[in-house]
Amino acid sequence: MDTRTLGRTKQNVGAVGFGAWQIGGTWGQVTEDDALAALHAAADSGVTFFDTADVYGDGRSERLVGRLLKERPGLTVATKMGRRADQRPANYNPDHFRAWNDRSRDNLGVDTVDLVQLHCPPREVIDTDAVFDDLDAMVEEGRMRAYGVSVETCEEALAAIARPGVATVQVILNAFRHKPLEQVLPAAREAGVGIIARVPLASGLLSGRFTAHTSFASDDHRTFNRGGEAFDQGETFSGVPYEVGLEAVERLRPLVPEEATMAQFALRWILDQEGVSVVIPGARSADQARRNADAAALAPLGADTHERVRRVYDDLVRPHVHHRW
Repeated sequence: MDTRTLGRTKQNVGAVGFGAWQIGGTWGQVTEDDALAALHAAADSGVTFFDTADVYGDGRSERLVGRLLKERPGLTVATKMGRRADQRPANYNPDHFRAWNDRSRDNLGVDTVDLVQLHCPPREVIDTDAVFDDLDAMVEEGRMRAYGVSVETCEEALAAIARPGVATVQVILNAFRHKPLEQVLPAAREAGVGIIARVPLASGLLSGRFTAHTSFASDDHRTFNRGGEAFDQGETFSGVPYEVGLEAVERLRPLVPEEATMAQFALRWILDQEGVSVVIPGARSADQARRNADAAALAPLGADTHERVRRVYDDLVRPHVHHRW
């Protein structure tokens, strides 16, 4: 597994990580045995960075990652905090921060979390100096080694990157979401901030396995959040209308190397973007976790392939997402 520096944390992590949202909730049912098998398979395949959040399954994801961490010390674990509370800036205060952090540390079974990220907070939170003063204090207290911000929009990403203590920014980046390439990745490179690329497969669309007849469980966000009914619409299929995404996938399919799956091709596209520290695909099974990790071994895509991906984005996807996030 190729390793990269995770921004201002100065830690080296595998270029392909593990996003633990799927094993927490809102993706349909994933059994505990399947979740643990996926985590173990990822670690066995060279994955060293695991990203979770306190809200995923109301702590279930953190607890499962914590079980892995007991068996595999030395892994880098990031969690996120803030989305279990009403999204009012007043809730982002010192007492809540410490209570949230105490719960995450207990779930993960650690005294110090490697990386704690604000979980897509309101923009006003990112603009508040006192918030980051307190995060600095929590680092000094030994509660966490570093902190970052997970964001929905490029404007929020740029505001977070400008904060001198922010080690990483987590942003949606994939073949259906190109806007971060324009300003966010260059700004992060200049500042030394790590980029964690999430939703890399556009909620599975970029796996190439879905059709117009694919159905999802009632407790899967791909059923109940297509219009942003529960949380930001951009988190589901990257905000791309499902039918448009299917058409774009068929345009991309001929570009996939013979030795790769569609999902691996999509992950390799992200890894080719200068400034990406780690990409965090999710997995519901051991096989998915292994195949995701194998994407790191693919050769970089050629310039012509990247140009053709850009044309598909411009022709089909850009009108739906570029102005929104």
